[in-house]
Amino acid sequence: MLDILSVTAPVFIMISIGYAVVHFGVFEAAAMRILGSYVVTLALPALLFKAVSQRPIAEIANWSYMAAYLGGSLLVVAAGFFYARRIQKADTTAAAFSALGMVCSNSGFIGYPILLLTLPAIAGVGLALNMLVENIVLIPLLLAIAEAGHGGPSPVGKMLGRTFHSLIRNPIIIGLVAGLITSVLELQIPQPLMKPVDMLAASSAAVSLLVIGGTLASVSVRGLSGEIAPTVAGKLVFHPLAVFLATAALPLVGLAPLSADMQAAAVILAAVPMMGIYPLLAQRFGRERSSVVAMLMATVLSFFSLSAVLWMVTSYIL
Repeated sequence: MLDILSVTAPVFIMISIGYAVVHFGVFEAAAMRILGSYVVTLALPALLFKAVSQRPIAEIANWSYMAAYLGGSLLVVAAGFFYARRIQKADTTAAAFSALGMVCSNSGFIGYPILLLTLPAIAGVGLALNMLVENIVLIPLLLAIAEAGHGGPSPVGKMLGRTFHSLIRNPIIIGLVAGLITSVLELQIPQPLMKPVDMLAASSAAVSLLVIGGTLASVSVRGLSGEIAPTVAGKLVFHPLAVFLATAALPLVGLAPLSADMQAAAVILAAVPMMGIYPLLAQRFGRERSSVVAMLMATVLSFFSLSAVLWMVTSYIL
């Protein structure tokens, strides 16, 4: 258990430091937005470029990993959407955002730092594969469903158009695509150019955790309702379980099984709380309040759930 705490404790200590510096007024909450922009615009794209460009394309194009992660996520989407619509009597938009919170992990800000401590050799590849699944399939799909429920003329087509336009301008996607091109063409980046990329990438883990903590410091939990409990449970419990089952089922559908390290990476990334931009995506639909509270509760409770998942991963997979 001490080995598990040696992984989770540093992550949540850094989050706590970010919380403290905003709560006690050392930094303004606005500073966290600036640091968050730095991570998303420079540090994470550099990290993804470095992780992808320095590996052969055969190692990166891990179809089994993407199929398992996507399959497990879609299973949770279906179950979460059904529960929200039929049991909670939520509208289509609310159900879509509940499902979005269940399956879109904070891969860059929390997942990658944990992988860096547990599986450093494949941390970057796991992050890149998750970014592909989340940004190209899961987020556009669920935003399109939310838009359809929100009303308006041709909502799905407009939503997909806006999502595609946003994707091609997203620095994270640009860094990922640039890394893929470099890998496919087997280009050798000169060291004087690669060194700044290394420096930016190295800053990603620590700064991103501070941003999470600082962001949570400005969140109020007053008015919390049972509405968010299924979303939090879906993200921290059912998503990693579904992804684990999907990885185990790969040979049954004719796909190559994952290595122990890649299977562990998929389960760990599925177990981290929802992405930091979850409330921002919900804002347009008037769902920011429940989304912020769900993210706060999931982040706090993930200290315990992630510790349990890491214990199970190290005991039964690795």
